[in-house]
Amino acid sequence: MVEFRKKSVQDIDLAGKTVLIRVDYNVPMKNGVIEEDMRISASLSTIRYVLDQGARKVVLISHLGRPDGAYVPEMSLAPCAQRLGELLPDKVVRFSDMIYGDDARAAVDALPDGGVILMENLRFVPDEEANSEAFAKNIIDATGAEVFVQDGFAVIHRAHASTDAIARLLPSAAGFLVEKEVTSLETAMKDPKRPLLVIVGGAKVSDKQPLIDKFIEIADKIVVGGKIAADGYLSSSPNVYVAEDFAEDGNGTKLDIGPVSTKKIVEMIKEAHTIVWNGTMGMVEDERFAKASFAIAQAMGESNEMTIVGGGDTAGFVEKVLKTNGELTFSLISTGGGASLELLSGKQLPGLEVLQDK
Repeated sequence: MVEFRKKSVQDIDLAGKTVLIRVDYNVPMKNGVIEEDMRISASLSTIRYVLDQGARKVVLISHLGRPDGAYVPEMSLAPCAQRLGELLPDKVVRFSDMIYGDDARAAVDALPDGGVILMENLRFVPDEEANSEAFAKNIIDATGAEVFVQDGFAVIHRAHASTDAIARLLPSAAGFLVEKEVTSLETAMKDPKRPLLVIVGGAKVSDKQPLIDKFIEIADKIVVGGKIAADGYLSSSPNVYVAEDFAEDGNGTKLDIGPVSTKKIVEMIKEAHTIVWNGTMGMVEDERFAKASFAIAQAMGESNEMTIVGGGDTAGFVEKVLKTNGELTFSLISTGGGASLELLSGKQLPGLEVLQDK
């Protein structure tokens, strides 16, 4: 593993302090019911560590959905606070329906020592996405935060108030989730155990071409599947394999890669020591066209090598597979779609770069 170059939550004094943690609770929700809580569960190790180190209070901030700077009741984080309380049954977990101001301050003040409070959706305020320093100061003033921990990996590719401005105003460090995601992804880029296999799928070649370009000189083999391949992706590089057969619907639309391509990819997985997968192979919402993606997930999950799953759709698919195939294991199922893609593509992440160096 490459060394993490930023300060970790383990590198700062937390005892007796109010700690502000940027988490990512942008979870799928329907009618106020959380459909998948992977991102909430992923935050637990950092929260528990901070409390175990004697932090006085833990204040969590996050966004949910795209309310575009307006209050949208369906995008309230209240259900996330309830779920967090279920996952931390031994802790006091509360919710504040305000982000800053007197009511928010009163909610934090009323929290007993050793407790956790989740503030309302950051994106209800347009100043969040505008990276407003004034908004960042208002949050700090209301919460009494003395230390900032960035643990929302999925948002660190954005320069928002909760990923940039706040980190410039407080002593800042990365949480365990951010550290794990960054070190795993950077290891695959900079110091992989070879052979390194990169599997790329999805629908938009414009999204994935930077990833392919970055790994063309790094990976031992790159596989291109999904709609990208179905649309006729071409490569002159000898280490790029483009899916050659496809499964079609009744109208002749190519909606998954076929058995010949799938078998070849599975054999490549068995031979590789590092596998990075970003982008499903087909329209996985329909199980008829999820066969190739399932085969890849199974082969990776049965491998004892370093296996990294990136991309929101791909990670979500693998999480569903794990619900019925719990024996499969992966080194990393990234919580960050755009963030993991940008990091793998060699781009700098503002929310990472702003954190204090070791």
